[in-house]
Amino acid sequence: MGNTYPIAIFNGPVCTTNGLYRISDLGVEEAKELIVRHGFESAVGHEASAQVLSAILEVEVPMNRIEYFQAVGQKAIALKLNVRPPEGQILSAEEMFKVGFELKLLERIS
Repeated sequence: MGNTYPIAIFNGPVCTTNGLYRISDLGVEEAKELIVRHGFESAVGHEASAQVLSAILEVEVPMNRIEYFQAVGQKAIALKLNVRPPEGQILSAEEMFKVGFELKLLERIS
């Protein structure tokens, strides 16, 4: 199935509506290639996450705190921290780099 949608970018893995999803590891170079090929739309709701994603993807990923609904067939890039911060704690970009993170590819199948 071809992707005719822009790549959604999220500050965490999230199912935005009912459906069947597949999640897998995604390398930085693969993520950059997806963005170049398909463009992107930011649904990143936290400034520090937007800064981290901008740095590693080498494109300006703006903070865009919107309600987003991933379409069937649409791919998304999600930032996943290696640790879960304590309740109420918001990490800075520097703290996020320190604790580490992974990128995940989130695909809505149906």
